[in-house]
Amino acid sequence: MIHFTTQNSRTWLATALTALLALAFPALAAEEPEAAPKGAAVTVFKAAKACFANIVEVSGVLIAREETSVRPERPGLKVSEILAEPGDTVTAGQALARLALPEGGMQVVQSPVAGLISTSSAVIGSIAGGKGEALFSIIARSEFDLVGMVPVRDISKLAVNQTARIKIIGAGEVEGKVRRVASTIEPNSQLGQVFVSVVLPRRLLVNSSGRALIKTGQSCGISVPLTAILYGSAGTVVQVVRRARVETKRVEVGLMSAGQVEIREGLQEGDTVVARAGALLREGDPVRPVAMSAAEGKK
Repeated sequence: MIHFTTQNSRTWLATALTALLALAFPALAAEEPEAAPKGAAVTVFKAAKACFANIVEVSGVLIAREETSVRPERPGLKVSEILAEPGDTVTAGQALARLALPEGGMQVVQSPVAGLISTSSAVIGSIAGGKGEALFSIIARSEFDLVGMVPVRDISKLAVNQTARIKIIGAGEVEGKVRRVASTIEPNSQLGQVFVSVVLPRRLLVNSSGRALIKTGQSCGISVPLTAILYGSAGTVVQVVRRARVETKRVEVGLMSAGQVEIREGLQEGDTVVARAGALLREGDPVRPVAMSAAEGKK
């Protein structure tokens, strides 16, 4: 006869219950408890190649490239009719005003060039002549230049006929080209003058402010968001994830555009980079990488 103590009875009963549960629910018996995740969750992305435009920015004002003054050939003529106003675009030979001759009859004042009338002093009944204030001033061919100053470090990047996008206050965006680059630098400011011609001009105003973005070339390398860069005493670094742990890599940055930074050295295509680097993550910290969504990548 077998005798059971109280302790033995409890052990035997637990073992028997476990066996019965395993027979009744084999799937439960096969499951093992999942390991608790280690480390903080961090958003990451794969480093990819991209090209960055090298842009020189020129801020300045619009001036007329060539302005023509219009006056009658003889003095003592009285303005009897005004046929054009400032802001009008005229053609070569177009009548601008009619002037009364002292001996009777009329003389028509015509535009010598096609262009945009910038100013006019013509008033009905006023006397006009070959000297003094011009009756009309015309911007020849409606051609403008954006004139600005550029730091000496950028002057060497500029060349005649480089294309530019020009944003003009009150007139939106127009196209342009570099027309002239200074051959000397102002010694005190270390700035050089640049003339950017406005191509296909709209209705523009002299002395309007504008900003030209001139593409002088491009550079291709690895692209990462600006948020992935850390600047500190150790230099410029990014944080990457290898084998679920943080590694800090020193990098050389290049051009920037639309929130992205060119990495010239220190990263390779396909590296897993922490999207938002921070001082809370340190070398060797365990992390759980979470892939950046497409929407986050476009921010």
